[in-house]
Amino acid sequence: MGKLAVRALRAVLVVVLAGTVFVQAGMVWVLAGGKDQEDGSLPLTSLRVITILGMVCAQAALVCVWRLVTMVRRGTVFSHESFRYVNGVIGAIVGAALVWFAVTAVNAPGQRDDPGVTVIMAGIGVAILGVALIVLVLRMLLAQAVARDVEAARMQAELDKVI
Repeated sequence: MGKLAVRALRAVLVVVLAGTVFVQAGMVWVLAGGKDQEDGSLPLTSLRVITILGMVCAQAALVCVWRLVTMVRRGTVFSHESFRYVNGVIGAIVGAALVWFAVTAVNAPGQRDDPGVTVIMAGIGVAILGVALIVLVLRMLLAQAVARDVEAARMQAELDKVI
């Protein structure tokens, strides 16, 4: 991975992380202020709490991706340590899907006249879970690569003994 690509990705990660922290701070400030302007159409307090939880999922994924990019730059990504971060990304995506299902459930009572919106929102939640499954498949590919890397190192050590 080139230096420019790493810097660009890290810049995006920093901007997104700063954005999520800003949104979380705003939500906590509104919740702590107690001056909720709910008009009854949507349960804003619930949606704000769900938003904060969604941002936590995004932040967890960002930190794990940052660590994986660092491992790529160091050439250590094909190690067992990388599984911890890939598992973190998978967990964050599953958490985001659960948060989205919570948003769908909170929004559903307001969609009685048009239940198609709730069905579409549930479909988006399923799609988010699909992304977690894709990352799981990529984790399996990483496991194969790590196993091959370990095997190659073992074979190289044997070859070095012979030579």
